[in-house]
Amino acid sequence: MYRATVKATLLLTLSVALLAMPVLVDGAFSQEALGSITLYTSQPQDDVSKLISGFKAKHPNVEVKVFRSGTEEVISRFLMEVQGGSLQADVLFVADAPTLERLKERNLLEPYASPEIEAIDPTFVDSDHTYTGTKLIATGIVYNTEGKRPDPSWRFLISPEAKDKVVMPSPLYSGAAAFNLSVLTRESFAGWEFYRGLKDNGVQIVRGNGDVKKMTASGERPYGMLVNFEALKAKKAGSPVDFVYPTEGLPVITEPVAIAKGAKNLELAKRFVDFVLSKEGQELAAETASYMPIRRDVTPPEGYPRFSEIKFLQGDPKLLSQVREEDKRKFAQLFGLPQ
Repeated sequence: MYRATVKATLLLTLSVALLAMPVLVDGAFSQEALGSITLYTSQPQDDVSKLISGFKAKHPNVEVKVFRSGTEEVISRFLMEVQGGSLQADVLFVADAPTLERLKERNLLEPYASPEIEAIDPTFVDSDHTYTGTKLIATGIVYNTEGKRPDPSWRFLISPEAKDKVVMPSPLYSGAAAFNLSVLTRESFAGWEFYRGLKDNGVQIVRGNGDVKKMTASGERPYGMLVNFEALKAKKAGSPVDFVYPTEGLPVITEPVAIAKGAKNLELAKRFVDFVLSKEGQELAAETASYMPIRRDVTPPEGYPRFSEIKFLQGDPKLLSQVREEDKRKFAQLFGLPQ
């Protein structure tokens, strides 16, 4: 009787131990992820949905809650939560590095060196590992193909040919547009004269890049300032638009991802960042959203020119973060917009 009791106890102990052990996956022990995270992002809704579907295929027991808006609104909400002591975001996924540089300076980001950064050019990785670029998004000129193809120059947009025909996203809403404003106004070929020229030429200002794409495709405004992947994605879907790369150069953002300091679900946030930067995640973004991948080992989607054929315009993220609000104030004043 005693021996039977001891045997039963040992079997029970062994069973409990086996249940508590991590699952063996691909030769390595890995605990199955379980729980939820909250993502704050400015990515287009369709792209966010596809990204999350890809992540959940790998981590089916992780719920991803999303707050999506323009970068400026995303950051405003994040800062209000921080100030109120009610932080909701675990992961931030917004337009540009200067935006996250401002949060880094305030010690609002959690450093994390993902193992995936080995395949990414260090130029696009913050030296303190508080954020990492996820793709290359350049802004150029989109046009309706039923009309005249624009000259490959920013000056076309302020020429008589483009009078009352141009649309652009607002730097007061779009993080990419705010980045473009600070970069282009510091280039000798453009400066604030370029933006005054746009105003004098009757440019229409809309909230984001999605509105620019719609108005250009409909022909309501046949020319626009737009990020390249939106134009290429629309062209691939059969929309009558195409994209021109200005020879003076194109502002390029990297849409970085970061983890919020004080994230409630830190380990799950790390897994999400790992997936975004992984080869699998980058291939998904290139295939479903026509994004230019930031990893060296992922092939760009069809329609992109070779890197050697494009002049990218980048600024110092720290400097651009310092001048951003003043640039937006001057822009609002120039166009008579409320800020």
